[in-house]
Amino acid sequence: MDYNGEQSPWYSRFSPHLCCLSPALPIRAKGNRASSVKSERGPGRTDCARIEMNLLFRNANIITSSLTRQCDMLVEGEKIAEIGQDLPATDAEVVDCSGLNLLPGGVEPHAHLALPMFGTVSSDDHYSGHRAAAFGGTTTVLDFTTQSRGGSLQESIEGWHAKAEGLAAVDYSFHVNVTDFTPSVAAEISLLPAQGLTTLKVFTAYNGRLRIADEDIEEVLRIAREHGMLVLLHAEDGDEIEALEGSALAAGHGDPIWHARTRPAQGEVVAGQRAIALAADTKAPVYVVHVTTSGLVEQLRRARAQGVPVMGETCPQYLFFTEDHLMQSDGAKWVCSPPLRSPADNSALWTAVSDDSIQTVGTDHCPFFFDGTTSIDYEGHPVAIAGKELGQGDFTLIPNGIPAIEHRLPLLWTFGVGAGRFSAERFVELTAVNPAKILGLYPRKGALLPGSDADIALWDPGKQHTISVRTAHMRTDHDLWEGVELTGFPVRVYLRGRLLVDGDRWLGSPGGGQFLRRQSGAPVL
Repeated sequence: MDYNGEQSPWYSRFSPHLCCLSPALPIRAKGNRASSVKSERGPGRTDCARIEMNLLFRNANIITSSLTRQCDMLVEGEKIAEIGQDLPATDAEVVDCSGLNLLPGGVEPHAHLALPMFGTVSSDDHYSGHRAAAFGGTTTVLDFTTQSRGGSLQESIEGWHAKAEGLAAVDYSFHVNVTDFTPSVAAEISLLPAQGLTTLKVFTAYNGRLRIADEDIEEVLRIAREHGMLVLLHAEDGDEIEALEGSALAAGHGDPIWHARTRPAQGEVVAGQRAIALAADTKAPVYVVHVTTSGLVEQLRRARAQGVPVMGETCPQYLFFTEDHLMQSDGAKWVCSPPLRSPADNSALWTAVSDDSIQTVGTDHCPFFFDGTTSIDYEGHPVAIAGKELGQGDFTLIPNGIPAIEHRLPLLWTFGVGAGRFSAERFVELTAVNPAKILGLYPRKGALLPGSDADIALWDPGKQHTISVRTAHMRTDHDLWEGVELTGFPVRVYLRGRLLVDGDRWLGSPGGGQFLRRQSGAPVL
C-alpha cells in the first residue's frame, strides 16, 4: 500500500502560532482527599496497569475551562487527590511538568466503532479506535448502539457491550439509537437510566433504515424529558435525499461529488428547524450532532437566545474540508454524512465554536479503508477490510465515514488556540468539560478536580508533529490530514492514574477501559 499522500493546500490559509498563556494566580484546591484505588500488575505486564504508586505532577500549567494556573497536582490511585502549591512528594512518583500543560483527558462525544455498513464494517473496533483516541489525548469515548428493525433497544445494548468488553482500552459508554419506534421500545426507554444510559439518538434521514417519523421523535422527546434524558439528533431531510439520489443515479451520476449534491445544505437547516420546534414544544433538550452549515448554526443561535433547550456539536472535517475534496480522484475518502460543505460554512463553524453557539467538537469517527483489497500492517499483523472501493461507480454504496478520532485535540489546539481563534480554556471546554457535563459524566470525567478520575493529557504546547498515516494509530490506510503540521501535542496520557501513552510508546491493553454509568438530569449548556 502506498502511503504517500499529496499535501493538500487547504490549510495554507491558516497561520497557526503559539499563544502566550498567562498563568493566573496559583490556587490551592481544597477538599477531602480521595481514597486510593489499587491497580494490579501481573508478572511481566507492560500495559496500562502499573505498580501501585501515587503521582505528583510538579510545576504544571493546569488548564481548566475557567483559568490557567501553575501549581502541583497529586494523584492517589485512580483519583485526583489535591491541587496546590509545593505539595509534599511523600510516597509519590514525581513527574516534572516544567513548560508543559496539564489538561483533562478528552471526552469524545461521537464515534462509531465496529459499525456494520453496506456489507462491511468500520475498520476501528473498541481496541484500535480507543488506542488511537488515547494517542491524541482522549481518554473517554462514546459510541452508538444499533437497533435492528423489529429488534429491541436492550438487544442492541447487549450487542454493543459484547463488542466492547475485553477490547476497550479507554473508558467508554453508549448512546442508544432509536431507529424502529414501537410501543415496546417506548416502554424500554424508561429503563435505560438504571443502566447508566441516559442519551438517545434519532434520525430525520436514511429513509427505511434509520429514520423515524417526526411524531415518533416528538414522543421520544417527551419520554426522555420525563426521565431526565437527552436526545441526540441527526438533521438531514431524508425525503429530499431519497428523491435527489434517485434522479442522480438515473442520470448516470455515480461519482463521489454527488454524495454532497444529493444532500444539500438547506436540507440540514430544514430538518434542524423541525427539531428545534419539537424541542420548544416538548421542552425537552436536543443535542444536534455534526452540524455542518452556517444556516443551522444561526437557527441554533436564535433558538438558544429564546430559551429553547438545544445544543450543537460539530466535527473537525466540517472546519477544514469542503465538497471540492469529493471531486478529487480519491474523493471517496471524504464521503461522510452529512457531507462536507463550503468555505463559508467552515468559517461560520469556527466562529460558532469560538462564541459558544456550538458547545462541543466531536469527530463522528467512522473509518473505512480506501482500498480494502490491500492489507496494511496493524501492530504486526496484516489487516484488510472492505471499504470505499465498494462504491466505485455508485456514490450511494460508498461507506459513509472518515478517520479523525486521533486528531481532534491536536488540530483544535493548533488551528484554534495556536491561531488565536479561542483560548486554551475554551479548548478544554469544547473537548472535555462540555461533553462530560452534557452527557452526564462530570465531574468524574472532563475535570481536573479533587475526586475526579485522574484522566490527564500532559501537553507540550511547543511540540511539532506532522500528521501522517505512517505514524497515526487509526486502523486505516489513509489520513485526510496527511502532511498537516501541528504545534502542540500530548507527550503523556493517563487513564485513571495509569500511564497509557508515553511519547510513541503504547502501554495500554485490550480490556483496560471501563464502562461508564452516566447520570440523568445533565445540564443544558
